[in-house]
Amino acid sequence: MHTAIAMSAPSAGAALAKTPIDLGPLRDDHVEIAVSHCGICHSDLSMLHNDWGISRYPLVPGHEAVGTVAALGSGARGLRIGQRVGLGWYSSSCMHCRTCLDGDHNLCPSSEATMIGRPGGFATRVRAHWAWAVPLPERIDAASAGPLFCGGITVFNPIVQHNVRPTERVGVVGIGGLGHLALQFLRAWGCDVTAFSSSDSKRDQILAMGAHRVVSSRDEAQMAALKGSLDFLLVTVNVPLNWNAYLDALAPRGRLHLVGAVLEPIPAPAMALISGQKAVSGTPLGSPATTQAMLDFAARHRIAPITESFPMSRANDALDHLRAGKARYRVVLANDLA
Repeated sequence: MHTAIAMSAPSAGAALAKTPIDLGPLRDDHVEIAVSHCGICHSDLSMLHNDWGISRYPLVPGHEAVGTVAALGSGARGLRIGQRVGLGWYSSSCMHCRTCLDGDHNLCPSSEATMIGRPGGFATRVRAHWAWAVPLPERIDAASAGPLFCGGITVFNPIVQHNVRPTERVGVVGIGGLGHLALQFLRAWGCDVTAFSSSDSKRDQILAMGAHRVVSSRDEAQMAALKGSLDFLLVTVNVPLNWNAYLDALAPRGRLHLVGAVLEPIPAPAMALISGQKAVSGTPLGSPATTQAMLDFAARHRIAPITESFPMSRANDALDHLRAGKARYRVVLANDLA
């Protein structure tokens, strides 16, 4: 099938409209996925408004797609027609550079994104290199799985990359779409988990998600009481913070790790890092292998996003819901475009 129906924006900031699209011939190393559901991420809003200067229009958003394999290129491997799979931010990597051969496909200099220069997951069909269409374990519900392929792997990847141990004291800054999954993963991992939130109204929910305690990020006394106590601090927000306060909260050899796309430079005083041998780092989404490990871990521990559902034909309403800060905690579109 070369055609699909999609929710497409003709220009930056424009509303999405139901539109027929031509996918072209299926590449030998690609698969075509019949999309049943697609999550919405704040990155979709950023791309729609070209906040990062990399959007191409007309633009079909969506990079948390879940569905079944509808077609396989002649060179596709390891998948079968009808198999449940998911697709995240990345849709392709070269598979032959040193980075890919080391297993870091997500860091490939030639990687391609699902919704940049090609139609994304707000559509009846989406395509990707076969390695990036990751099989969905049977115990995971397709209707809520989409956010695992972006938010889930975004917060799981640094746990693996930095060898976070179950004995460590960790903190999660920002309990939204990313943070609520980070709490679940880290609690199941065995860590002592502190949640930082600016909203006291979510305290009971945050504790139920897996936090051992909740600290108000607006309370200087609560922040100061944490000085030198955290081994790993995961920042999921995309706004500037009181970085000195969070660096102070790190124990010796502690790490402040970013997965939120903070657009402003982050001041990190050299002496604050040197004196405690501390580190500041960041990661993108993970490789296909790490994504599969994340899904298996989520299935084993019954970890799932907390979602709200909209029909895909009402994607504009769903985006407005997210834009207004009302999402609790991820929004998923159910495909009704066919």
